[in-house]
Amino acid sequence: MPILRQIAQLGQPVLRGVAGIIADPSDPTVQALIDDMLVTVADANGVGIAAPQLYEPLSLLIVASRPNPRYPDAPMMAPMAVINPEILWMSDEKEHGWEGCLSIPGLRGLVPRHTRIGVRFLTREGETREEEYTNFLARVFQHEIDHLHGIVFIDRVESTLDLITEKEYLRRV
Repeated sequence: MPILRQIAQLGQPVLRGVAGIIADPSDPTVQALIDDMLVTVADANGVGIAAPQLYEPLSLLIVASRPNPRYPDAPMMAPMAVINPEILWMSDEKEHGWEGCLSIPGLRGLVPRHTRIGVRFLTREGETREEEYTNFLARVFQHEIDHLHGIVFIDRVESTLDLITEKEYLRRV
């Protein structure tokens, strides 16, 4: 049975480390972690979560875009586990967009991200996939992959003037 996990908050060293590669996606501990991540991200109204956010320094993330109170305009998709992701290419075009993070509650930042990316990863079944993502989903992938390299969204804002509280963000949208 999946376990609702505690989410690491900014300041926890696990958020600033580099995640390790997963050798065997079929490992029962990896599969259990995926299930825990799925329930945790849904409970927190997130659109993605990375294993380091659950104190697991592994190259694993969940993308679970759907409209919710934190992201009312998010596109709907089936949640998916992404193992050992690698960005293959990024568009030259970037777009600034507001991001939040389950590990930095109460804060949003205006972050420049590539509008299109190509990603290679393993599924939870161990299948290799190469996919292209655009706009919001490209943003979510970049945000979560950053977590695997010890980077959080506030590292990407161009100015501290681009940070606002969650309450102010929700008032604006």
